[in-house]
Amino acid sequence: MKILVIDGPNLNVLGQRELDIYGRTTLAEIHDSMKKLAGELGVQLDFFQSSHEGEIIDRLNAASSTCDAIIINPAGYTHTSVAIRDALAGCSVPAIEVHLSNIYSREEFRHKSLTAPACVGQITGFGADSYLLALRAAYDIAGSRQR
Repeated sequence: MKILVIDGPNLNVLGQRELDIYGRTTLAEIHDSMKKLAGELGVQLDFFQSSHEGEIIDRLNAASSTCDAIIINPAGYTHTSVAIRDALAGCSVPAIEVHLSNIYSREEFRHKSLTAPACVGQITGFGADSYLLALRAAYDIAGSRQR
């Protein structure tokens, strides 16, 4: 089983920015913890980070033929990108939206996710553990589709 992990804009500077919201854990550390869990589950992970909307869309468009599930943190594009939402809707594999912070307890403009309705679910507010919860969910969902 292969799961694609897509991280959107500014996630490449985790551990350096807005530490009171996102903490000191870097994206590389999150990916390392995911690799460890993936090893236990027998899952292959493919990581992709971009701050460019078109690159994220291109990766989503190719996902149907390259993976069994998607974990996506669209970051700021969560609230603004109809194009990423449409690319998610066009995927034939399940996607899970993930956020480090609880977007519903932050500024009001963050309360609306354009991308979540195109996903099978959303995990928000558990810090770096949000990614591990999403990995377990993606594993279960993709596994049930393969049976």
